[in-house]
Amino acid sequence: VGCCLPPPILGWLLRHSVVMCLLLHSVVLMTCFHHAATSCSQGCYCSESDGRGKTVRCSNLRLTEIPQDLPNDTRRIYLDFNLLTEVPSNAFKGLPLLSELDLSNNELATLERGAFRSLGPSLTFLDLSSNKLVNFNPEAFEGLRARANLTNNPWHCDCSLQMAMPHIDLEPLSLTGIVCETSDPPDVGAEGVPFLLAQDLDLCVVMKKTTDVAMLVTMFGWFTMVISYLVYYVRHNTEDARRHLEYLKSLPTKPGHPGPGEPRGELRLEG
Repeated sequence: VGCCLPPPILGWLLRHSVVMCLLLHSVVLMTCFHHAATSCSQGCYCSESDGRGKTVRCSNLRLTEIPQDLPNDTRRIYLDFNLLTEVPSNAFKGLPLLSELDLSNNELATLERGAFRSLGPSLTFLDLSSNKLVNFNPEAFEGLRARANLTNNPWHCDCSLQMAMPHIDLEPLSLTGIVCETSDPPDVGAEGVPFLLAQDLDLCVVMKKTTDVAMLVTMFGWFTMVISYLVYYVRHNTEDARRHLEYLKSLPTKPGHPGPGEPRGELRLEG
Protein backbone atom coordinates (compact mmCIF):
# COMPACT_ATOMS: atom_id res chain seq x y z
CA VAL A 1 0.00 0.00 0.00
CA GLY A 2 2.91 2.29 0.77
CA CYS A 3 4.03 2.10 -2.87
CA CYS A 4 0.72 3.63 -3.92
CA LEU A 5 0.82 6.54 -1.42
CA PRO A 6 2.66 9.79 -1.98
CA PRO A 7 5.69 10.22 0.30
CA PRO A 8 4.16 13.10 2.38
CA ILE A 9 1.09 11.04 3.25
CA LEU A 10 3.20 7.98 4.04
CA GLY A 11 5.40 10.00 6.39
CA TRP A 12 2.38 11.48 8.15
CA LEU A 13 0.92 7.99 8.73
CA LEU A 14 4.21 6.66 10.05
CA ARG A 15 4.60 9.56 12.51
CA HIS A 16 1.05 9.25 13.80
CA SER A 17 1.23 5.48 14.05
CA VAL A 18 4.24 5.81 16.37
CA VAL A 19 2.33 8.31 18.53
CA MET A 20 -0.68 6.01 18.65
CA CYS A 21 1.51 3.07 19.70
CA LEU A 22 3.04 5.11 22.52
CA LEU A 23 -0.39 6.23 23.74
CA LEU A 24 -1.69 2.67 23.62
CA HIS A 25 1.35 1.48 25.54
CA SER A 26 0.78 4.12 28.26
CA VAL A 27 -2.87 3.17 28.61
CA VAL A 28 -1.93 -0.50 29.02
CA LEU A 29 0.65 0.36 31.69
CA MET A 30 -1.80 2.57 33.61
CA THR A 31 -4.40 -0.17 33.48
CA CYS A 32 -1.92 -2.69 34.85
CA PHE A 33 -0.87 -0.40 37.69
CA HIS A 34 -4.46 0.36 38.59
CA HIS A 35 -5.29 -3.33 38.59
CA ALA A 36 -2.30 -4.07 40.82
CA ALA A 37 -3.39 -1.38 43.29
CA THR A 38 -7.03 -2.38 43.42
CA SER A 39 -6.95 -6.13 42.75
CA CYS A 40 -7.82 -8.58 45.50
CA SER A 41 -5.22 -9.96 47.90
CA GLN A 42 -4.03 -13.45 47.00
CA GLY A 43 -6.27 -16.12 48.48
CA CYS A 44 -8.92 -13.63 49.61
CA TYR A 45 -12.32 -12.93 48.11
CA CYS A 46 -13.20 -9.40 47.07
CA SER A 47 -16.57 -7.91 46.35
CA GLU A 48 -17.77 -4.43 45.66
CA SER A 49 -21.19 -2.91 46.12
CA ASP A 50 -22.59 0.46 45.19
CA GLY A 51 -22.26 2.96 47.97
CA ARG A 52 -20.33 0.63 50.32
CA GLY A 53 -17.06 0.21 48.45
CA LYS A 54 -14.79 -2.82 48.36
CA THR A 55 -14.93 -5.66 50.90
CA VAL A 56 -12.02 -8.09 51.28
CA ARG A 57 -12.74 -11.43 52.95
CA CYS A 58 -9.70 -13.40 54.14
CA SER A 59 -11.56 -15.48 56.70
CA ASN A 60 -10.54 -18.99 57.73
CA LEU A 61 -7.42 -19.17 55.53
CA ARG A 62 -5.02 -20.18 58.34
CA LEU A 63 -3.08 -16.97 57.82
CA THR A 64 -0.19 -16.36 60.21
CA GLU A 65 0.58 -12.84 58.96
CA ILE A 66 -1.54 -9.91 57.87
CA PRO A 67 -1.51 -9.69 54.03
CA GLN A 68 0.54 -6.80 52.67
CA ASP A 69 -1.13 -6.66 49.24
CA LEU A 70 -4.55 -5.47 50.37
CA PRO A 71 -6.21 -3.13 47.83
CA ASN A 72 -5.83 0.50 48.82
CA ASP A 73 -9.52 1.21 48.13
CA THR A 74 -10.68 -1.38 50.68
CA ARG A 75 -13.41 -0.30 53.09
CA ARG A 76 -13.96 -3.55 55.03
CA ILE A 77 -11.51 -6.35 55.84
CA TYR A 78 -12.41 -9.69 57.42
CA LEU A 79 -9.38 -11.53 58.82
CA ASP A 80 -11.32 -13.60 61.36
CA PHE A 81 -10.74 -17.29 62.12
CA ASN A 82 -7.06 -17.31 61.20
CA LEU A 83 -3.82 -17.97 63.12
CA LEU A 84 -2.60 -14.41 63.57
CA THR A 85 -0.55 -13.94 66.76
CA GLU A 86 0.35 -10.25 66.56
CA VAL A 87 -0.48 -6.98 64.85
CA PRO A 88 2.80 -5.18 64.03
CA SER A 89 3.23 -1.43 63.78
CA ASN A 90 1.65 0.18 60.72
CA ALA A 91 0.10 -3.14 59.71
CA PHE A 92 -2.67 -1.40 57.76
CA LYS A 93 -0.73 1.50 56.31
CA GLY A 94 -1.98 2.66 52.92
CA LEU A 95 -5.66 1.95 53.53
CA PRO A 96 -7.13 5.47 53.85
CA LEU A 97 -10.74 4.33 53.29
CA LEU A 98 -10.85 1.42 55.75
CA SER A 99 -13.89 1.71 58.02
CA GLU A 100 -14.36 -1.84 59.41
CA LEU A 101 -11.69 -4.32 60.51
CA ASP A 102 -12.46 -7.80 61.84
CA LEU A 103 -9.59 -9.62 63.62
CA SER A 104 -11.75 -11.81 65.83
CA ASN A 105 -11.14 -15.50 66.57
CA ASN A 106 -7.39 -15.47 66.06
CA GLU A 107 -4.42 -16.12 68.38
CA LEU A 108 -3.60 -12.46 68.92
CA ALA A 109 -1.52 -11.90 72.04
CA THR A 110 0.43 -8.78 71.04
CA LEU A 111 -0.63 -5.43 69.63
CA GLU A 112 2.49 -3.43 68.94
CA ARG A 113 2.75 0.32 69.32
CA GLY A 114 1.01 2.05 66.42
CA ALA A 115 -0.63 -1.18 65.26
CA PHE A 116 -3.60 0.74 63.88
CA ARG A 117 -1.78 3.95 63.08
CA SER A 118 -3.22 5.95 60.14
CA LEU A 119 -6.67 4.37 60.60
CA GLY A 120 -7.87 7.01 63.05
CA PRO A 121 -9.69 9.26 60.57
CA SER A 122 -11.56 6.43 58.80
CA LEU A 123 -12.03 3.38 61.06
CA THR A 124 -15.40 3.14 62.78
CA PHE A 125 -15.43 -0.47 64.02
CA LEU A 126 -12.67 -2.81 65.21
CA ASP A 127 -13.33 -6.40 66.29
CA LEU A 128 -10.65 -7.98 68.51
CA SER A 129 -12.92 -10.43 70.29
CA SER A 130 -12.04 -14.06 71.04
CA ASN A 131 -8.27 -13.69 71.02
CA LYS A 132 -5.52 -14.13 73.64
CA LEU A 133 -4.98 -10.52 74.63
CA VAL A 134 -3.83 -10.23 78.25
CA ASN A 135 -2.18 -6.83 78.67
CA PHE A 136 -3.83 -3.71 77.28
CA ASN A 137 -1.37 -1.57 75.33
CA PRO A 138 -2.85 1.95 74.91
CA GLU A 139 -0.09 2.87 72.44
CA ALA A 140 -1.53 0.35 69.98
CA PHE A 141 -4.75 2.38 69.79
CA GLU A 142 -3.20 5.84 69.50
CA GLY A 143 -5.47 8.23 67.60
CA LEU A 144 -8.19 5.58 67.20
CA ARG A 145 -11.73 6.71 68.03
CA ALA A 146 -13.55 3.68 66.71
CA ARG A 147 -16.03 1.42 68.45
CA ALA A 148 -14.21 -1.76 69.44
CA ASN A 149 -15.25 -5.25 70.49
CA LEU A 150 -12.75 -6.39 73.14
CA THR A 151 -14.77 -9.22 74.67
CA ASN A 152 -13.66 -12.80 75.30
CA ASN A 153 -9.99 -12.09 75.94
CA PRO A 154 -8.07 -13.15 79.09
CA TRP A 155 -7.49 -9.57 80.23
CA HIS A 156 -5.20 -8.93 83.18
CA CYS A 157 -6.38 -5.90 85.15
CA ASP A 158 -3.70 -4.00 87.04
CA CYS A 159 -2.59 -0.50 87.93
CA SER A 160 -1.08 0.15 84.48
CA LEU A 161 -4.47 -0.59 82.89
CA GLN A 162 -6.24 1.73 85.32
CA MET A 163 -3.73 4.50 84.67
CA ALA A 164 -4.09 4.07 80.88
CA MET A 165 -7.88 4.35 80.77
CA PRO A 166 -8.09 8.19 80.78
CA HIS A 167 -5.75 8.35 77.77
CA ILE A 168 -7.71 5.99 75.47
CA ASP A 169 -9.79 7.60 72.72
CA LEU A 170 -11.90 4.53 71.88
CA GLU A 171 -15.64 4.87 72.38
CA PRO A 172 -16.24 4.40 76.15
CA LEU A 173 -18.71 1.59 75.54
CA SER A 174 -15.88 -0.41 73.96
CA LEU A 175 -13.97 -0.59 77.23
CA THR A 176 -16.78 -2.50 78.94
CA GLY A 177 -15.54 -5.46 76.92
CA ILE A 178 -12.46 -5.66 79.17
CA VAL A 179 -13.51 -8.35 81.65
CA CYS A 180 -10.81 -9.12 84.23
CA GLU A 181 -9.76 -12.76 84.11
CA THR A 182 -6.85 -12.05 86.47
CA SER A 183 -5.89 -8.99 88.48
CA ASP A 184 -3.08 -7.47 90.48
CA PRO A 185 -3.57 -7.45 93.41
CA PRO A 186 -5.55 -10.68 93.14
CA ASP A 187 -7.69 -10.09 96.24
CA VAL A 188 -9.56 -6.95 95.13
CA GLY A 189 -12.47 -8.92 93.68
CA ALA A 190 -11.93 -7.89 90.04
CA GLU A 191 -11.96 -11.38 88.50
CA GLY A 192 -14.92 -11.90 86.20
CA VAL A 193 -15.98 -8.26 86.43
CA PRO A 194 -16.07 -5.75 83.53
CA PHE A 195 -13.34 -3.31 84.45
CA LEU A 196 -15.36 -0.12 83.93
CA LEU A 197 -18.40 -1.48 85.78
CA ALA A 198 -16.54 -2.47 88.94
CA GLN A 199 -17.53 -0.24 91.83
CA ASP A 200 -14.69 1.44 93.75
CA LEU A 201 -12.11 -0.79 92.08
CA ASP A 202 -8.63 0.49 92.90
CA LEU A 203 -5.85 -1.56 91.34
CA CYS A 204 -3.19 0.97 92.30
CA VAL A 205 -3.59 0.34 96.04
CA VAL A 206 -0.40 -1.76 96.15
CA MET A 207 1.53 0.97 94.37
CA LYS A 208 0.14 3.57 96.73
CA LYS A 209 1.13 1.48 99.75
CA THR A 210 4.58 0.99 98.29
CA THR A 211 4.86 4.73 97.69
CA ASP A 212 3.74 5.47 101.26
CA VAL A 213 6.28 3.04 102.67
CA ALA A 214 9.01 4.54 100.51
CA MET A 215 8.05 8.02 101.71
CA LEU A 216 8.13 6.92 105.36
CA VAL A 217 11.52 5.27 104.89
CA THR A 218 12.83 8.42 103.22
CA MET A 219 11.52 10.65 106.02
CA PHE A 220 12.96 8.33 108.67
CA GLY A 221 16.33 8.36 106.92
CA TRP A 222 16.28 12.14 106.71
CA PHE A 223 15.31 12.45 110.40
CA THR A 224 18.07 10.02 111.42
CA MET A 225 20.60 12.01 109.40
CA VAL A 226 19.58 15.28 111.10
CA ILE A 227 19.77 13.73 114.59
CA SER A 228 23.15 12.18 113.79
CA TYR A 229 24.46 15.55 112.63
CA LEU A 230 23.21 17.28 115.79
CA VAL A 231 24.83 14.65 118.02
CA TYR A 232 28.08 14.96 116.10
CA TYR A 233 27.93 18.76 116.31
CA VAL A 234 27.37 18.74 120.09
CA ARG A 235 30.10 16.18 120.73
CA HIS A 236 32.54 17.98 118.48
CA ASN A 237 31.95 21.35 120.20
CA THR A 238 32.14 19.76 123.67
CA GLU A 239 35.49 18.23 122.80
CA ASP A 240 36.75 21.57 121.46
CA ALA A 241 35.64 23.35 124.66
CA ARG A 242 37.42 20.74 126.80
CA ARG A 243 40.65 21.05 124.85
CA HIS A 244 40.47 24.82 125.02
CA LEU A 245 40.00 24.73 128.81
CA GLU A 246 42.96 22.39 129.23
CA TYR A 247 45.03 24.70 127.09
CA LEU A 248 44.15 27.66 129.28
CA LYS A 249 45.06 25.70 132.42
CA SER A 250 48.42 24.84 130.97
CA LEU A 251 49.41 28.46 130.38
CA PRO A 252 52.03 29.85 132.87
CA THR A 253 50.67 32.43 135.32
CA LYS A 254 52.29 35.76 136.17
CA PRO A 255 53.13 36.58 139.82
CA GLY A 256 50.31 38.26 141.55
CA HIS A 257 47.81 36.99 139.02
CA PRO A 258 45.84 33.85 139.72
CA GLY A 259 45.86 31.20 137.09
CA PRO A 260 42.76 29.92 135.47
CA GLY A 261 40.54 28.31 138.01
CA GLU A 262 42.56 29.60 140.99
CA PRO A 263 40.85 31.74 143.65
CA ARG A 264 41.74 35.37 143.60
CA GLY A 265 43.64 36.69 146.66
CA GLU A 266 42.38 39.43 148.93
CA LEU A 267 43.43 42.90 148.06
CA ARG A 268 45.37 44.48 150.94
CA LEU A 269 45.74 48.19 151.44
CA GLU A 270 48.68 49.55 153.45
CA GLY A 271 48.19 52.80 155.13
